[in-house]
Amino acid sequence: MFPDVNGTGKSRFLRALALLLVAAPLGACAGKPNNDTYSLSSVPTIEGPAATSKQILVPEPTALKALDSDQIVIRLSGSELQYLAKSQWGDRLPRMVQSKLVQAFENSGKVGGVGKPGEGLAIDYQVVTEIRSFEVDTTGSRTAVVEIFAKIVNDRNGTVRAQKAFRATVPVSGTGAPAYIKGLDGAGAKVVADIVRWTLTAI
Repeated sequence: MFPDVNGTGKSRFLRALALLLVAAPLGACAGKPNNDTYSLSSVPTIEGPAATSKQILVPEPTALKALDSDQIVIRLSGSELQYLAKSQWGDRLPRMVQSKLVQAFENSGKVGGVGKPGEGLAIDYQVVTEIRSFEVDTTGSRTAVVEIFAKIVNDRNGTVRAQKAFRATVPVSGTGAPAYIKGLDGAGAKVVADIVRWTLTAI
């Protein structure tokens, strides 16, 4: 591969270096876990009053560290959590919830505009959220539990227009990852729809 222009020592060194450069990326790929990846696919239908003169900002929700990741949370007892093995969300959970909220507002056709921070909209209200639960609870019968606390903040003066906790539960049929994800997807869609309807009424 390399001509031995300055002696066999240099030639052997260059060959060894080339092998290391080729092998390093292959080793990194081999060690990467092969997890099944899931998304939130349900798109809720929104009913509510129109607020087409208003523009809304949806910041990324806040969450405790256990929920602020791409891992899927399973509750084993009142205080014991674990992550669903060999499974993950397609992105960090707060980013996925933010996207579903924006999509739900857009699909409703009932607001003048909706966006995320940095998109340059002239904002009337912010819908500020905190993910409190997004898990499958196995302490009794298996149940998908989603709870999100939301505040509507007037972007002009910083006052809170309204605030409320939204919670939905969906029974899980089955023990595998697809059954868990289906339950979480359904509970998440219910909470997103409730937040959007409530916002339209409040503004």
